[in-house]
Amino acid sequence: MNRLAPGVVDWFERGATAAAVHRTLTADLPAVMKHPAGVIAYRLRELLPPPLPATPAPPPSMAANTGSAHRPHPFQDCDGCDRAFRAPEPGRCRDCRSGPRAMSEGACAA
Repeated sequence: MNRLAPGVVDWFERGATAAAVHRTLTADLPAVMKHPAGVIAYRLRELLPPPLPATPAPPPSMAANTGSAHRPHPFQDCDGCDRAFRAPEPGRCRDCRSGPRAMSEGACAA
């Protein structure tokens, strides 16, 4: 039994399921067998599925997007009008910074 286990491991490493291994080892067995372990060893060796294809590396654009460098800035509340906007740090929204009345307090109406 111990000599058959590595053959089963090879099957699992190639993506075979337990059901597939069972089906391959037990289908169409002869009615009378003198050496059952030999039959199983033969089937494990000769009917081994092909290796799984190599897993491709992720494209460079996907690998770069996983870092925090491409995350959008967090939402901030405008100090002048309480409008939500994205910015690296708290402050005033674009309208309150660049509007015609940007100099006056509360120039932006929500």
